[in-house]
Amino acid sequence: MSAPSPAHRQQHPLPMRDGVAPSYLWLPEGQWPDMITFLAAHFADVPESTWRERMARGHVVDGDGKPLAPHSAYRRGMRIFYYRELDEVETPIPFQEEILFMDDHLVVVDKPHFLPMTPTGRFLHETLLVRLKKTLGEPALTPIHRLDRETAGVVIFSRRQESRGAYQSLFQQRVIEKEYEALAPRLDGVQFPFTYRSRMVDGDKFFIMKQEEGAPNSETIIDVIEHRMEHTRYRLFPHTGRKHQLRLHLSSLGIPILNDAFYPVALPSGPDDYAKPLKLLARRICFLDPLSGDWREFSSQRSL
Repeated sequence: MSAPSPAHRQQHPLPMRDGVAPSYLWLPEGQWPDMITFLAAHFADVPESTWRERMARGHVVDGDGKPLAPHSAYRRGMRIFYYRELDEVETPIPFQEEILFMDDHLVVVDKPHFLPMTPTGRFLHETLLVRLKKTLGEPALTPIHRLDRETAGVVIFSRRQESRGAYQSLFQQRVIEKEYEALAPRLDGVQFPFTYRSRMVDGDKFFIMKQEEGAPNSETIIDVIEHRMEHTRYRLFPHTGRKHQLRLHLSSLGIPILNDAFYPVALPSGPDDYAKPLKLLARRICFLDPLSGDWREFSSQRSL
């Protein structure tokens, strides 16, 4: 695997640090006497003392890389850069991603269960994006699409900002063919394959979805690969890409995916049980490459 060329690197006023690229924020409309007052108000969960300590280390800068101090003037429209940090040491996730393919524009990865795509909440270094940035040394690496933390399988990242839009448009235009596998209870009384459609909206809790009456905005083709003793292995083709679409669709049919902690009922949060991963796998993804015109097809090497 060749090292990324300088053309692949995006310059930031702060360098990538241990796989973590700097975050940035455009300062909004408002009146604050100085920078520390704004930061303490805008990031209510981060103590003012933490921002002062970061500033003392030179880890809060403007767009030109000039370090900002607590007394620095607040200027609407200015962009500031800083590192996202966690207060507690992360628990390592004991599963490893695998790079399936890489060219000048794309990195295709086989993601394990339990690993988040990008930094969020209590996850920073133990995320697929930060792991890949650390491995490849590419601050500009960006996911083209997403998988749930609980889902394993094929996911695609962009290496170049100038070609990223061409690949993102494939998902927006729904010309990407995506195939998933799931283990769930047996569904009787239907003819496979069949298409399930529903209207999905945000649920009562921010992390789940629900269905309601109205025009469908989600669609999944459901087929059977094999019947097992206790469960059925399904092949799923999502035509739309709603959050938790496959999980909600199967649950709504009365066949929730094995080990799903969100559907049909969201269970109390707790430590991950690595012996019980969600039995959902992004098995295959294929598309006509918008740049080369070649047919691309990538398959996960994992199994349920």
